[in-house]
Amino acid sequence: MRIGEVADKAGVSVRALRYYEEQDLLQAYRSPGGQRHYPDTAVPRVRLIQQLYAAGLPSRVVRQVLPCVDSGVAPPALLDQLVAERVRIEQRITDLLAVRDRLDDVIAITRDPDANCYHVL
Repeated sequence: MRIGEVADKAGVSVRALRYYEEQDLLQAYRSPGGQRHYPDTAVPRVRLIQQLYAAGLPSRVVRQVLPCVDSGVAPPALLDQLVAERVRIEQRITDLLAVRDRLDDVIAITRDPDANCYHVL
């Protein structure tokens, strides 16, 4: 698959794909004309990379995680790091849920200020 196809199917920019290559997160081979070509597995791999980034993992951790995803085996030190990242993500989710609840209160008060005359903010 060419770079534009992968970008379109994965919902990322061509620039992002080039960055993933620079970070050794994604591999492509070059045609004799110098064009990048990716395997069919590139789209799900890019989506996984995006999810790992969205979870807040830095490139260096993503680079360590990808081979573990492929093999199903993680070294103990990486496993400890991933458990710590999971705890951090869980706390972030808790914090976001609290913010959402507060926003719900603000929305309710704004929509019907007389019915909700108390302030929990």
